[in-house]
Amino acid sequence: MTPEAADAIGAYLVEHESDVVERLATWVAIPSVASDPDRRADVVRSAHWLAGEMRDAGFTTTIIETGDSRAVYGELIVDPAAPTVLVYSHHDVRHAKTELWKETEPFTPVVRDGRLYGRGASDAKGQVLAHVWGARAHLATAVDETRPLNIKLLVDGEEEIGSPNLEELLETHTEEFACDVIVFSDTVQWSVDVPVAVTSMRGIVTATLTVTGPARDVHSGVASGTTVNPAIALATVLGRIQDSSGRLTLPGFYDGVSPLSEQRREELAAVPYDEEEWLARTGTRVVVGEEGYTAKERLWVRPAIEVISLASGDTDLARSVIPSEASVTLSLRLVPDQHIPDVADQLRAFVAREMPEDAAYELTVDEDLAQEPYESPAGPVLDALERALERGYGAPAQGRMGNAGGGPADLLTRVCGAPVYFLGTGVPEDNWHADDESIDIRMLRQGAASIAHLWRELPGALEKALSGRPAGS
Repeated sequence: MTPEAADAIGAYLVEHESDVVERLATWVAIPSVASDPDRRADVVRSAHWLAGEMRDAGFTTTIIETGDSRAVYGELIVDPAAPTVLVYSHHDVRHAKTELWKETEPFTPVVRDGRLYGRGASDAKGQVLAHVWGARAHLATAVDETRPLNIKLLVDGEEEIGSPNLEELLETHTEEFACDVIVFSDTVQWSVDVPVAVTSMRGIVTATLTVTGPARDVHSGVASGTTVNPAIALATVLGRIQDSSGRLTLPGFYDGVSPLSEQRREELAAVPYDEEEWLARTGTRVVVGEEGYTAKERLWVRPAIEVISLASGDTDLARSVIPSEASVTLSLRLVPDQHIPDVADQLRAFVAREMPEDAAYELTVDEDLAQEPYESPAGPVLDALERALERGYGAPAQGRMGNAGGGPADLLTRVCGAPVYFLGTGVPEDNWHADDESIDIRMLRQGAASIAHLWRELPGALEKALSGRPAGS
């Protein structure tokens, strides 16, 4: 690509930055919370709003019913014989507690200090709109030597509730979604100043453990010291889930985890990291974790278990009772070579071993909505992604990172038969799923530019990648 073409993409997006921000603010104001039955109409409105934006950018669009939600699918077919990319993201958003937000109310977007605040601004409406405007920039600045690329955009409406209908959606629309490569855009970048290619995604399994004690809440003065306290029993189990070195104690948990290669260690080490800066950006207080691994290695290539919610007793009014039950929701983050059925069995074995014998319990592991980990293949496409990031940022890439969260990358590649690569527009300080979610407007613009550059890089990269495939593959 010539320097003039690279500058044209950036100049186009600078010129239209206020339009992008205005359109994103309009979309963020639609409270598309798929988990809330009272917001179902808003999820539908969000889908129709996006379909209109995509049509304005040149996409042929379809709104597809998925349960109580709606997915949006768009095609930009310039040459049926050209290579095709399928982009995956989502337009539904997390529930927000208005009382916790300080900058603005969740669905009243506002711009302050270079950031647009509002639920979904970064996760993931900003990412979707970056793709719409990345396509606009790509088309508006194309020249005679620009190689054709077909772009398909699939925007889920149920991602925040685990995408329960995504597999059926993919399987019933295999012809429409046929592609040579998939770009997954529900991830974060390292920072607004340093481009770093995301090359892996951890898997996720959610489990709920409920411990039962008395048949009902019992006054502590009546039965104290003579009955099972489910909160103590649960705390006992949780306290044994990792040892003093930070290693998880589930039987066999690390059996499938491959040793960290020297190449991957070097890639992660090359990502610039300052601990104090990291703590400030993420709002965390201290770095902890498994001994023998750096913070970046713990985040991206080592498994983890987190407590997502913990409940027992009456938190609104102290009643001096022994609670009848206690419950916890766990999020298990998996890495390549770990598999969902194995980890589910390991968790069951651990709880059975550690639960006090007088306590009754129920453990539910949600294997149906669990997501396997994924690693992008090395080669020409990954190299092209890195070049696109460098051109979009106007800075050299430093290292390669992972995505600490989960997503349906493995499902996409398994059903569609194409490799997945990651390109998002969020950064860690965007406060996904928390109060005062926001997106850095510079990151939004650089993300859209990186996407446009990737569309220029992909045809040649795919030609190299496909020519290297074995015959019949």
